[in-house]
Amino acid sequence: MKPFVATFILIALVLLSSSLLHFTMADDSGFCDSKCAVRCSKAGRQDRCLKYCGICCEECHCVPSGTYGNKDECPCYRDKKNSKGQSKCP
Repeated sequence: MKPFVATFILIALVLLSSSLLHFTMADDSGFCDSKCAVRCSKAGRQDRCLKYCGICCEECHCVPSGTYGNKDECPCYRDKKNSKGQSKCP
């Protein structure tokens, strides 16, 4: 009986943690919006910068600090390329 209860509790914890993880990841748009606003604050074409930063942030779940450079902080963000082989993320 004890192994059954322990297994049930373990499964319940896994399901609960995965649902909490999904809930936190669903709120990434607020995270991405604020991080991209900082990243694109000095961009000449802010609308384009915010668009591509948002796409990259949602896929990578991170945005490098500052308004330019520092891409080593987020390898996924750094390594994204467009169809021309250039950096996709601002």
